[in-house]
Order: sequence, then C-alpha cells, then structure tokens
Amino acid sequence: MVGDEGAGDEGVAAAPVFGGSAELGAAYEECEAEVRRFVPRLWTLIGTLLPMEVRPFVHAIAGWVVRTDRIADEGPPEERERRFARWAADTLAELRSGHSVDPVRRAFVDTVRGRNLDRALIEEHLAAIRADCAAPPVYESFGDLRRYLRGCSGATAELWAALVEPQGAEALRLVSVLAEACQVGDLFEDLPADLAAGRCYLPRADLRRFALDAGDLRDGAPRERLDAFVEVQLGHWRALLDEAAPVTGMVGAPYQPFVHALLLGAQLHYDEVALLRSEVVTDGIEPLSLGDGARRRRARPVPGAVPGHLAVIMDGNRRWAQARGLPASQGHHAGERAALRLVNAALRLGIRHLSVYAFSTENWDRPQGELAALFDALADGITRGARWLHGLGVQVRWCGRRDRIDPSLASSIALVESMTCHNDVLMLTVCVDYGGRDELTAAARALAAEAVAGSIRPEDIGPADLARHLYVPELPDVDLLVRTSGEQRISNFLPWQLAYAELYFDPAPWPEYDLTRLRDAVTAYTARERRYGGDGGRGAGGGGGVPAQADGEEPVRAG
Repeated sequence: MVGDEGAGDEGVAAAPVFGGSAELGAAYEECEAEVRRFVPRLWTLIGTLLPMEVRPFVHAIAGWVVRTDRIADEGPPEERERRFARWAADTLAELRSGHSVDPVRRAFVDTVRGRNLDRALIEEHLAAIRADCAAPPVYESFGDLRRYLRGCSGATAELWAALVEPQGAEALRLVSVLAEACQVGDLFEDLPADLAAGRCYLPRADLRRFALDAGDLRDGAPRERLDAFVEVQLGHWRALLDEAAPVTGMVGAPYQPFVHALLLGAQLHYDEVALLRSEVVTDGIEPLSLGDGARRRRARPVPGAVPGHLAVIMDGNRRWAQARGLPASQGHHAGERAALRLVNAALRLGIRHLSVYAFSTENWDRPQGELAALFDALADGITRGARWLHGLGVQVRWCGRRDRIDPSLASSIALVESMTCHNDVLMLTVCVDYGGRDELTAAARALAAEAVAGSIRPEDIGPADLARHLYVPELPDVDLLVRTSGEQRISNFLPWQLAYAELYFDPAPWPEYDLTRLRDAVTAYTARERRYGGDGGRGAGGGGGVPAQADGEEPVRAG
C-alpha cells in the first residue's frame, strides 16, 4: 500500500529527492500556505499535533490535494476539465521523472518519491476527481457514495498515513475510513451550496425512500420527511465512525493525538447534524474548531425545562474495548473523546452545570498498567481540550481528593482550573479520586473540629454547615443523573447532591454516548413530574431546570 518496503520503516528524515535546496524549501512552504489558506482547521492540527519532522511531508500531500480540488472546482465546467486534465497529466509525468516546475507539485513529488509512497493511490484519487469534474454526482446507494469518498479522501489519506508508523495494512485501511467519515462532515457543511449548484452527493435510493429528490432538498420539503432522511444519513455516517474508531491506537504514539483529533472533529460534526437534522439541508453547519477559534453557539434546548445540573457516570470504556478486541487503554481514549462530545452537547442543549465521574476512590484497585493508561488519557484530554473549553466559556473545577493522584494529571487539572476560572457559560466539575462517603466523612470531620474549637455548637449544625465543607461547596443539587453501560446504581457518586435527582440509565457503553442520547435523556427528564416529597409537583422537569429559550463496574468511570 505504501510501496512494498513501507515508508514508516524508514523514519521521517529521508533525504529529499531535490537535495534539500532553498527552492525545494520554498516549495514545501507553498504547500503549507495552501493548506493554511484553504483548510485552516487541518493546518492547525498539523502544526500543533504532528512532530516537527513529519509536518512538511504532510503539508506537501495536503497542499497538493487542496490545489487539485481547487482546479477541479473553480471556473467554467469546460475550463475546469481542461485544466484538471493538464494538472493530472503533469503530476503523473513528474512523478516518473522526479522533476517539476510547479512549487506545489515539486514538494509533492519530492515527498512521494523520497518516502516511496504508493503512486497507485494518487492515480485512484485523480480518477475520482476526474469523474466528479466531468459530470454531476449521482450515487444510487451509500455504497456508491463510499467508493467516491474512498477515491476522493481515503486514497490520499493513506499517503500521509504511511508517514505515521501505521501498524500494518489494517491501520492504513482504517485511516482511509476515517478520512471518508471526515468528508461526510464536509458534505453536510457544503450541502446548501452544492444543492444550489445542482450537485447532490447523497444517495438517491435514500431520497426515494422518503419520496424526495434532489430538487426537494434544494426547494424545501416537509420537515418530517427531511428529518427522517437525515437520520438515515446519520446512520451511514455513524457506521463509518464506529469502524474507524480503533485507528487512533494503530499508529505510532507521537502521531496518535493528530489521528485522535481528526476522529473527534468528525464526531463533533456528526453531533451537530444530529442536533440540526432537517435544518442542515437549508443552512448547512458552521465549521467546527477544537482550538482557539472555537465558536460559542447559542443553546438550542429541547422543549420544556432542561436540567440545570446534569451529572454523568461514564461507565463502559473497558467493555467497549473488549467487545472490539482492543486493549483497555483504547477504551479510555475513546471515553476521553466521548467526554469532550458530552461537554459540547451540554452547551448546545443549554445545560449550565455538568459533573462527570472520571475516577473513583474504588478505581485504585485496577491494574497499574490500566491506571497509567487512564491517567494519561485524562491528562491528555484535559490538556488538549483546555483552549477549546476556555474558548467556549467553560469553567473547569476539580472535585475529589488532591493528595494521591498522578502528578501530571493533577498539574493538568490545576492548570485548566486556573485558565478557565472566570468563565460562566458552563460549569464543568470533573470528579477525580472522588468518593461520596469520603467527601461526607471529611465534611463531618471538619465540623467536629469546629465544634471542638467552640466555633459552632453541635445543636446548631444544619445541612448548610455540612455543605460548606464539601469538596465544591457551591455545587448545586443534581437535577438529572445519567449512567451509561446499563448499570443501575449511583456508585458512591455525589450522594449529597443526588438527594432528589431524576435517574436515567442508558445501555450504551460510554464511548458510544453522543448528543442524540443526551437529548433523549433530557427529553425524558422534561416529561417527569418532580414532587420533592410533597403532594404537588413543580412542573414537568421542574426544580433546578432551566426553561427552554425561545430561539457492573465502578467509574472511571470506565468499566
């Protein structure tokens, strides 16, 4: 797939074909500029998550792909076909000769030849773009669309995948699947513009199933049918994301954050389409960002009163991994992505307080290797997500013991606590080394010390006095508790704050939890009448809820 020797075996410091000249350096810079201008999200990920020594090669591949797409997309149809044919012919000829007069192709040829990459992948990509350039897209089934996605995105993804120490052909295949899943997100971003231009990439068989055609998507159709059609597309997309999920652990360790971010970005795109449903047909979706450019969007609550404080026991990471034949560490990293998706979902649904059970006092009994992997996943997730969380107005707080946890994790949490301390859009409480009985025991001990010191009389002690000695005294009562993976117990989680919480148990393992599942839980919550031990309710989903706006294992919760 990458030339029979495999580029990953040679390391990333192979000598450039053109001898490392200033002219070649300028060519690589031209490729980076192309990526930065037209695909800024990818440019950011390459520049922040890939090791320095591999970035120029990935920029060269991505820059050539971007230029190729621009040539195929820009200008009158007859001009596009002529220019693309010339570009494709020149690329293939220069790959044979090893010389190019075009800066973007020069760096690309140098990368392909110097890294011994599979030129058949380039021919596959050019064939897919040529077919798309020659005629409007017509894909009868999702399988037909996948063949286009494979040629358009999957083939070129295998080129850069060869540079990131893939663990065999299966890793290359799953990188291709991940690229397909990412491009589905791009199709939804571009959907209104494509429909206006008479191009529809979505399967015609699915359209007919709901008595729709491409014109109906462009001109409008009953919302119920459009919602149903979009749900089917989400099912196709979800299958790609599930298939690609193991790939994050199938490349070299230095490159895993980059692949992880690509997958998380596609998952966040998926969640946004799941939220908007039929609206995406007319409005598309805004580009998403995981870095400093994160956009804060107005909440879109479900009808009724959403919970003011949502608590989540994130259970099932290990079972998710075991079901796929993966090590527990991959389950924890998948759970890390699900946690970031949960934060985004809570923001989009208008929830103001979110508490997550990340590591319990009982979890210390796990094997040391698994604990190390878990702490690494937690620290990585907090560190990589810090700027994104900050940009979205999320305040992060630690709830739990601070004297036993791994120093790198403790440092990561403390840093993001300090960075986000003035934010007020969402209060995210991360419960690490937390146990409810430990918390209540510590609070009782503090009250006893006050009584001995004479600063409070035992007969005067009330609930507020105990509450002010909890780990996070200002944490409000929980309105809704969600636990995943089918278990139905609270597992020593926030017993004081859960006194009158509504409980919702979801059978999905934590890595599969998404915005749709949270919306289902919140919708169920809004339908419940909360009496708080009295005769009259406070309205459906009442209590700490926020009114909708007009416009069998212990946590890591990870068993």
